[in-house]
Amino acid sequence: MAVTANTPATRPQAAASRSGAAAVTALLVLLVAALAVADITQGTAAVGPAEVVKALTGRADPDDASVVLASRLPRMTAGLLVGAVLGVAGAVLQAVSRNVLASPDTLAVNAGSYLALGVAGATGVSLPMLASSGVAFAGGLLAAAVVLALSGLGTGTVRLVLAGTALALGLNSVTQGLLLLFPEQTEGLYQWNQGSIGQNGFDGVVQMLPVALAGLAGLLLTARRIDALALGDDAAHGLGVPVRTTRVTVVVLAALLSAAAVTLAGPIGFVGLCAPALVRPLARRFRGLVRTRAALPVAGLVGAGLVLGSDVLLRALVPADTAVAVPTGVVTSLVGAGFLVVMALRLRDTAGAEAPDRLRVPGRTAFLITVALAVAVTLGVTVGGVLLGDSKLLLGDVVNWAQGRVGRSVSFVLDTRVPRVLAALCAGAALALAGTLVQAVTRNPLAEPGTLGVSGGAALGAVLLVTTVPVAGSWSVAGAAFAGAAVASVVVFGLTARGGYQQNRLVLVGVGVAAGTTALTSLLIVLTDPFNATKALTWLSGSTYGRTMPDVLPVALMLALGLATAVAARTELDLVSLDGDTPRLLGLRPSRARLGFLVMSVLLSATAVASAGTIGFVGLVAPHAARALVGRRHIRVVPVAVLLGAALVCAADLLGRTVIAPAQLGAGLMTAVIGTPYFLRLLVRSRR
Repeated sequence: MAVTANTPATRPQAAASRSGAAAVTALLVLLVAALAVADITQGTAAVGPAEVVKALTGRADPDDASVVLASRLPRMTAGLLVGAVLGVAGAVLQAVSRNVLASPDTLAVNAGSYLALGVAGATGVSLPMLASSGVAFAGGLLAAAVVLALSGLGTGTVRLVLAGTALALGLNSVTQGLLLLFPEQTEGLYQWNQGSIGQNGFDGVVQMLPVALAGLAGLLLTARRIDALALGDDAAHGLGVPVRTTRVTVVVLAALLSAAAVTLAGPIGFVGLCAPALVRPLARRFRGLVRTRAALPVAGLVGAGLVLGSDVLLRALVPADTAVAVPTGVVTSLVGAGFLVVMALRLRDTAGAEAPDRLRVPGRTAFLITVALAVAVTLGVTVGGVLLGDSKLLLGDVVNWAQGRVGRSVSFVLDTRVPRVLAALCAGAALALAGTLVQAVTRNPLAEPGTLGVSGGAALGAVLLVTTVPVAGSWSVAGAAFAGAAVASVVVFGLTARGGYQQNRLVLVGVGVAAGTTALTSLLIVLTDPFNATKALTWLSGSTYGRTMPDVLPVALMLALGLATAVAARTELDLVSLDGDTPRLLGLRPSRARLGFLVMSVLLSATAVASAGTIGFVGLVAPHAARALVGRRHIRVVPVAVLLGAALVCAADLLGRTVIAPAQLGAGLMTAVIGTPYFLRLLVRSRR
């Protein structure tokens, strides 16, 4: 390790660096103080700066004093505390993982805490705040450990984000299932999960302050070891630093800080990602901020400024009565989503778009056997979906129903059940085909409509219509879903097209867009009435409940068109999935072919979301499994992937409405539970 001598020439530079760092810190303190003052003066009650001063000096009207002391001051203090601990947690997580995108969000810490508290609420356990913090801490720490174990350490940026995103999706799906199954026990948990610094008094802040101070003190004590880890494991070993112990200690302390923030205000998204990223340019300009002991307070100040700034911005742009219902976490998530997209575009992408796997090419007989088995499985789950449910039927009942010779009760059951089964089959097949097209165009085995933000855009468009026009028909919902998917896809593919849809950039931009659409969707659900909110949540869980034949028609037509296109253009699919040069050598214009396939994938995803809600991982699992079974020629991949996708969603829908009957779980929740382990397994295999 090179050591710079403390010569007379370097002393003025060091002094200037320290003074510059002190000046930056002082300016940040003034900025946070100004935001805190502005935050106190905002609210629904007509209590301005003068009344606030009187309340603080004990000369205010009792009503004004109550507003300031019981609501506004606690809210401002909670914003300061939550922002500071999240900024510090993100800074140390990025330092020990040597990954600029590590944060409580990307490590699934918030999702783990959310699930732990959801389980506690569903079981009817009433916990005091400190005990709730312990539960959230355990859940968040376990989630972070899983993500770090799967992603590894170093510069694997996209791997960490993928592992964290996949695990968070799976954990949130389980939690959402608990919310639907135990609505009374978990009342208010969804709104809490959006993150709000609103408080009723100082009790929560007082209880969480010692926890946060303990975590901060522990990190400051390990600051020198963190600095050594930044030099690399070998250098840290050479300096006598226990690398593994230090890394585990820092992750535990960061999880403790995140748990304190989550317990106090719910998950406030992306503060732990943005705050350290804003500090890094300052550290390059003022070398005094390079050391951890100096950088952590600055990261805490930036985090506090982000939270308070988001709260002030929200209340400045939105009417006061509406702003009360909008969680601060929605604003920080929107800011963080845009920040993630910008960072993804600036990061150097070292993972080129390559062929995903080296797979064997089975013979024709093996292919035919695979197709026959896939058809048999699909037919089996289809028959099971029609016959099984809250009331069991026989095949004879179905035959008689088709001939119009059954009683009213059997007719009612089949009239409602058959459209559900068809919707699940068509949606699964459409998502599988969309995933096949996207993976071929991007040459990325981890790309699919969900991770690229297309499904999130479709969900946002559909939820916007569902919450504003409750009587909207299936074609209207399909149109709204397509509009949302189109906007999201234009953003994602437009921003990444210049680099040839490189793997890291494509996935990170997609995750950012997906986070933004999720935040906007949550905002719509929070602002709508309880009936529409429950309807939207049920729909988002991937439920086929209440589907009719008109709901199935759009996705069925688009699936037929997509299959015809894929079969007719199978040669172009094979060529664009190879590399960027081969299609040109053979006279094909790859840009036009890619655009056509991407447009078709957007149409398929949008109509699938409109038909059966948000269903994740099908577009990833089905194409990948199909390639593993029949090779990479798309004339073989397409039919097998479509059959597998249809069978997967139909089976998930069947399990969701039979395992805990008469209660039901959406197919999207079941596919997330199945798809998350599969996705994480792919990450482990690619790491090897």
